Amino acid sequence: MAISITQKLPHQSALFVSALVGGAIFTSCAAAPDNVASKALPPSVLENQVASQAAISADTTGNVAANPETPSVPRNRPQLIKKAAMTVVVDSVDKSIDAVTKIITKQQGDLISLNERQPTKSSSRHTASIQLRIPQNLLEATIEELTKLGTVENRNITAEDVSNQLVDFQARLTNLRKTEANLQKIMDKAGSVRDVLSVAQELSNVRQTIEQIDAQLKSLQNQVAYSTITLNLEAAVSSASPQRAVNSQIYETWNNSTQSLASFTVGLLKLGIWLIVYSPYVLILAAGVYGLHRWRRNHPPRLNQSSESINGQ
Repeated sequence: MAISITQKLPHQSALFVSALVGGAIFTSCAAAPDNVASKALPPSVLENQVASQAAISADTTGNVAANPETPSVPRNRPQLIKKAAMTVVVDSVDKSIDAVTKIITKQQGDLISLNERQPTKSSSRHTASIQLRIPQNLLEATIEELTKLGTVENRNITAEDVSNQLVDFQARLTNLRKTEANLQKIMDKAGSVRDVLSVAQELSNVRQTIEQIDAQLKSLQNQVAYSTITLNLEAAVSSASPQRAVNSQIYETWNNSTQSLASFTVGLLKLGIWLIVYSPYVLILAAGVYGLHRWRRNHPPRLNQSSESINGQ
C-alpha cells in the first residue's frame, strides 16, 4: 500500500505546479496599471503629458457645473518620431560643415554621418551630406539655424505616431514582470527537481521575451526623444580653378597616350608570338609556292611548244 502512494506523489506534484503556473500567468495578464502609458517615457514627453492632463482636469472641474453631461476625456500628447531632410545651396561647403558642427554642439545633438564629395571636373560642384540627431524639442530651432547657411532648395519633415506601440509595449512589460515574479515564487516553493526545471524553463522564456520587448521599447523612446535631420550641402558654383582644369586635361591626355602606346606594343608582341608559333606552316606554305613557281618556269606548257613548231614550218 505504501508503494502505490509513493507512485502517485510525482503526478500530484506536477498537477499542483501546473495549476500554480497557470494561475500566476492568468493573474498577471488580467490586470494592467492605469499609468502604464507614462512609464519609462522621455522626461520632456512626461512633462508634456502631465501639463496636458492638468489643463484638462482644470477645464473639466471649471465647466462641470455648467455642463454636467459633458464627459471628461483625457487627451495625452501623441508620441511622434520626427525626421527632416533639407538641401541648402551655400557659398562654401567647408565653412558650412564647420558651422553645422557648431550648431550640433549648441543644440546638444550628435553627428551620425558625414559624406563629402570633392569636385573632379571643372563642371562639378563641391557637395556634402550630413546626418545629425537633435532633441525633438529643439528640432524647429535647429532647422531655422540650418536655413541661415544659404539658400534652401527643398525641405521635408515627416512624423510617425507611435503612441499605441509604446502603450502596448509598456503594458506587456508590466504583465511579463508580474509573471516573472510569480514564477520565481513558485520555483522557490517547488520541491522536486523536475518541477524546478519545468518552472525554470518557463521563467527563462518569460525573461527572454522581457528583454526583447524592453529593447524595442527603448528604441522607440530614443527615436521619439531625438529627431534625425539629413542635410545636403551644395556649392553655389564650381570650386575647380581653370589652372586645375588644364592640369587635369594634360594629365588625362598623358594617361590616354601612354595607355594607347602600351596597347599597341602589346598587340605587336602578341602578333610576333602568333607568327613564331605558326612559322612552320608559313615556311611550308612559302616553300610550296616557291617550288610551284620554279617548276612552272622550268616546264612551260606543251601548248606553247606545239604552236611554235607549227609557226616554224
